[in-house]
Amino acid sequence: MKILPFACMALVTSISSAYSEQAQAHAIWFAERSSQVAFIYGEGAQDLDTVKRQNKIKSITGYNKNWQQKNVKLIESGPMMLLSDKSVYAVTGLLDNGLWSKTKEGEWFAKGRDEIPNALLSEHTKKYAVHLRGPLAQVPALKNQQLQILPVGNEFSDQKGAIVSYRITFNSKAVQGAKVINDLVNDPDQEPIISNDDGLVTLPLRNQGLNVVAAIYDEKSTNLNVFDKTEHLATLSFVLPHAAE
Repeated sequence: MKILPFACMALVTSISSAYSEQAQAHAIWFAERSSQVAFIYGEGAQDLDTVKRQNKIKSITGYNKNWQQKNVKLIESGPMMLLSDKSVYAVTGLLDNGLWSKTKEGEWFAKGRDEIPNALLSEHTKKYAVHLRGPLAQVPALKNQQLQILPVGNEFSDQKGAIVSYRITFNSKAVQGAKVINDLVNDPDQEPIISNDDGLVTLPLRNQGLNVVAAIYDEKSTNLNVFDKTEHLATLSFVLPHAAE
């Protein structure tokens, strides 16, 4: 068992517009697997091998109920990565997925535009996750979460269908234009809600069980010769209790 310590501007603009309607992409989140807390990389029902991606995981941080940090690690278990301490109140993760380019044939390669100059899209992708081990609650701005989904309010319902507002922040500032969906696991292709000038979106709680809210925000490229944009994708996951048996 191994432990992890943790080209032209017009074309680029056109490409960015074409992809702006798509909120779906691979994300990271945490979920219970056989009574353990697992680190998930996937989209919808797709749950991919995280072990072979563990070198891309840049941070894993646990928290107690007072949001004080706890040392946690990911433990390799078959094709999964499991949290070393499932007693945490919350846990966060960061995965840097590096450069990816899509060709006109629809194939993706882990390379930049400098290596695939005729790519339809070249992007740097980063994935963030905040997971609450229980129902929705207040969440502060957290370390290593450049893009974050913050519930707005002091108290939250634990019942499916209740309306909740979220503020989307980038570098700890509210951001307009983020694409947000409220069920990445069961409905990843749903039409996203766009955050307003205050970074706010309002959505119903989707599931009486695991909820995975997701937000995508595109940051301008710092090197157009290599990538067109940086796509930041954040999730906030939590669990609403089921009725007593």
